[in-house]
Amino acid sequence: MQTLMKTLTNIDKAAYLFLIVIFGLGIYFANTDLTYFDEVYTVEDGFIEVASALFLLSSSLLLLYRFFKLFKHKDLFWKIGILGLAIIFFFGAGEEISWGQRIFNVESSQFFLENNAQGETNLHNMVVGETKINKLIFSQLLTAVLIIYLIITPLLYRKFDWVKKLANKFAVPIVQWHHTVSFLTGTVLLLFISSNRKWEIYELAFSVIFLLIFIKPFNKEIYSANA
Repeated sequence: MQTLMKTLTNIDKAAYLFLIVIFGLGIYFANTDLTYFDEVYTVEDGFIEVASALFLLSSSLLLLYRFFKLFKHKDLFWKIGILGLAIIFFFGAGEEISWGQRIFNVESSQFFLENNAQGETNLHNMVVGETKINKLIFSQLLTAVLIIYLIITPLLYRKFDWVKKLANKFAVPIVQWHHTVSFLTGTVLLLFISSNRKWEIYELAFSVIFLLIFIKPFNKEIYSANA
């Protein structure tokens, strides 16, 4: 544990303190005033959701900054990897707030009114037949990806040289173990919240921790001009 704590930067400590407060208040409100938890604390376009979008956008902008800063020093594979991640996180930020639809009071098109579970302009609430895309892709598939990325990939990276070379070649940031521990801790804390709105808090934790990963991954040399 002491070794793990030594790897934390001041930014890590501030971010984890922030998440402790968010989870702590969430658990408190969910168990004392569920209506407040659902309709105020985790309400659509409330603080939790907007903060998630901002952290996701921050990750995208950070990656884009590094893409342009190191453009002339890196090969095509590195550029594809980092640009792909930047696009994914920009998309995630937009989806989180339905691309600003409610903020700017924009009505959904007929297509989204008919095919979106919440009648919003986003893809993660789309319904195909009787299957919700959010449940299929953004829950089940994302869970599998996170398990592979947070637990399996770091082990393989440290053990096999070819995995290390492949990850570094495509600018894939490898998590430090405190990132993994924080995700697992957040997952356990969700058990103390009965409301389905608890996933809003989990999404915020996701966005914060991934920003920390991009700021200082285990293989931080991928963001060096000399590597």
